[in-house]
Amino acid sequence: MFVESVELKNYRNYEELHMEFDPGTNVLYGDNAQGKTNLLEAIAYLSSARSHRARYDREMIRLDGEDALIRGAVESRGREFLLEARLARGRRRQLSSNGVRLKTAGELSGILNTVLFCPEDLLLIREGAAARRRFLDCAICQLRPRYAQALAEYNRLYEHKTRILRDWPENPSLLETLEDFNVRMAQTGALVIRYRAYFVRRLQEAAPAVHRDFSGGREELSLTYQTVSSVSDPTAAPQKILEQLRDHQERHRQAELDSRQCLSGPHKDDLLVELDGRSAKTYGSQGQTRTAALSLKLAQRDIFFQETGEYPVLLLDDVLSELDARRQAFVLNHIQGGQIFIT
Repeated sequence: MFVESVELKNYRNYEELHMEFDPGTNVLYGDNAQGKTNLLEAIAYLSSARSHRARYDREMIRLDGEDALIRGAVESRGREFLLEARLARGRRRQLSSNGVRLKTAGELSGILNTVLFCPEDLLLIREGAAARRRFLDCAICQLRPRYAQALAEYNRLYEHKTRILRDWPENPSLLETLEDFNVRMAQTGALVIRYRAYFVRRLQEAAPAVHRDFSGGREELSLTYQTVSSVSDPTAAPQKILEQLRDHQERHRQAELDSRQCLSGPHKDDLLVELDGRSAKTYGSQGQTRTAALSLKLAQRDIFFQETGEYPVLLLDDVLSELDARRQAFVLNHIQGGQIFIT
């Protein structure tokens, strides 16, 4: 799969742009603040309707504009697609493929897959659990549209429950709806946990080999999925996970009411990364944690290829300048095949 061309209107710093690309390697160069990252962000958005920099779609609309357009011509699975994302202030975005409106963002993943690697990702191991959850979520959403739906539903329920717990002392009647939210959160949370567990299992197969080559055989990387303590087997049937999540909710009910916080659910999950049996976050050097982060991203790319038979579009946003010569060489030698964008 590859992106043939991209058209932008009122997107970030672009009033209007049309660019055509090579199906192999594309190098974008220029001064800072000229829009290189914005272009890669737009390409990534067409694969998942998510931005790695913006929380809200309106942040990507040009400051003096009311709406924005991202349009991309894509070759995928031997077919031609014209993907569009229309963003507007005060209105819901519209996604379409070949002129047909898409019901969910997950439908994009069946057409275009991307792996984006930016300088912030080099801190993936050092940062908190939220950064590693984002890594898992972005990857799985592209491979499994049903996961994207479950995750979106879980996040909506989490926000509602958080408001209930925050406001119930002033409005006790809110507690009447709490049990319904707990049940629905456990149902969707069970799906989220199971999908994450299976993807981490794939990472456990792919990432250590990449890291072993990367470190010249000197280090052994291992991964562990950490979720709600009551879940004994995160790869079990959803009904079994649901029962264990409900048990955890019941045992933490009073603590949630007292703290006014949601304490139970996969919104606190983490991906534990170890090097030679020790926590990479705690004991790894800067070079080791960067190598581990790179290994995760390159393993993600390999998994996409195994799953779809095509390499995802690889977006390297100013990453090479942050690496030493040896790591630069490894990355460039490991990414043969597929379309690549390098800023």
